[in-house]
Amino acid sequence: MLDLKIDGATVIDGTGIAGGRADVGVQGDVIAAVGDLSREPASRTLNAAGKVLAPGFIDMHSHSDWRLWGNRRAESKIRQGVTTEVVGNCGFSPAPASTEFLDDLKRFALFTPSGMDFRWRSVGEYLDAFDAGGTALNVAQLIGLGTVRVAAMGFARRPPTASELKQMQRMVALGMEDGACGVSTGLIYAPGSFATTEEIIEVTKVAARHRGFYASHIRGEGATLLDAVAEAIRVGREADCPVQVSHVKAAGRPNWGKVAEELALIDAACAEGLDVMGDVYPYTASSTSLRTLLPDWALEGGIDAMLKRLVDPRERARIGREVESPPGGQGLVQRMGWENVMIAYCARRKDAEGRRLSEIAAARGMDPMEAAFELLVDEAGGASMILFQLDEADLRRALVHPRVMIGSDGSALAPYGEMAVGKPHPRSYGTFPRVLGEYAREQRLLPLAHAVHKMTGLPARRLGLRDRGVVRPGAKADLVVFDARHVADRATYEDPHRYPTGVEHVVVNGSLVIKDGEHTGSLPGRVLRFN
Repeated sequence: MLDLKIDGATVIDGTGIAGGRADVGVQGDVIAAVGDLSREPASRTLNAAGKVLAPGFIDMHSHSDWRLWGNRRAESKIRQGVTTEVVGNCGFSPAPASTEFLDDLKRFALFTPSGMDFRWRSVGEYLDAFDAGGTALNVAQLIGLGTVRVAAMGFARRPPTASELKQMQRMVALGMEDGACGVSTGLIYAPGSFATTEEIIEVTKVAARHRGFYASHIRGEGATLLDAVAEAIRVGREADCPVQVSHVKAAGRPNWGKVAEELALIDAACAEGLDVMGDVYPYTASSTSLRTLLPDWALEGGIDAMLKRLVDPRERARIGREVESPPGGQGLVQRMGWENVMIAYCARRKDAEGRRLSEIAAARGMDPMEAAFELLVDEAGGASMILFQLDEADLRRALVHPRVMIGSDGSALAPYGEMAVGKPHPRSYGTFPRVLGEYAREQRLLPLAHAVHKMTGLPARRLGLRDRGVVRPGAKADLVVFDARHVADRATYEDPHRYPTGVEHVVVNGSLVIKDGEHTGSLPGRVLRFN
């Protein structure tokens, strides 16, 4: 007898081919059969006539490693149909950690939920601690090389010594042996931005030897975009490692259109024999920490050192000059203007959340840059922002490219408790339904089966997961049932804490987590180990 049978759906299997009507049977955590199962008995049967059944979605670029500690139900992600999240992106993961620089790591986080006590030091200890609490979905862990750098040398703005480099390589080797799927960099964020290409190559070689991949928030997404993509490809070539270019985009109006050239670089690398892919979220605004406005050197020594510089008149003036006229190219503000910077999160200054910096400055009778500095000081560096700086045509180019998959760049949030703070980017609630509803159904930019492939089979291929991302007998029973006629995102920049519509059932490892659109409370997810 089957444990679960889903009857009558149109099955889109994750391979990119068009779907057909079939029943799907589950035993334990595995898909037992696909086809006409009308004569097969089952302990539980769900009728899905008129609906689509697909593999559970894999969020290739997520930052939920922090939020899941306070949101084990993974509310905003599981309700989109996400059954696996790849975390530890942009160079930042909760492990490894060192006792010497633990405070630096804690201060670097924008938000630390109550359950995170940092009792771990290695990646393995961290994954064991997380796995013990259970979660609604599966987690694949990247090792953030920014975190590795903090553990070895804090926020030092210099090349590592030979012993520090060996220490970083050793931490990555142990983390890969403990089950991580690869390494990541965030090269616009200190301390990752302090690392040279050569340093990154030497550390990434270790992940490559363990069959990991290299995911990079590249060193520049504006005027230096193409050089930054070339750097990521160089890391892959010299480290002999697959490359994942994070959230493909061209930031700022002067750079719109460059996504075509960015994708051409990826294609050329693949023609050379390299394995290069990318991910994208379906929005024309990005989001990051407010301190990203500052020049690199302002964060040397960590957050406390940054705050001291911001309250020192001479240092503050120097920072201001470089924000206005950064050496070597455009800064964030030059690309878009203060009116396109919205404050997403401010723990102490709730009056600023959801408002543009130009508006905040006008209300306080000050220059927008000074208003930004004031917020950074008031928030001890912990504020975040949304940047309206991307082009719809660039987004559409990325969405249809065959080597670009979907990644939210968001976190598992919820519209209640400590997860409901601020005005976060709506991508945390709406990414996957938005692709299905807006771009596949309404705009017909890509066929539904292709959209599903970019959320399932393609990221599974990047991760080397042969038993997920596809609907077939023997695969793990991570499944989503949705109404293709009505699936849609509802989260907005003004009202972001809103669940999508049209996602009816979600199965993780054979257990129903979402049934008839409601959370069952089940926590069948697990850490996926890649060793």
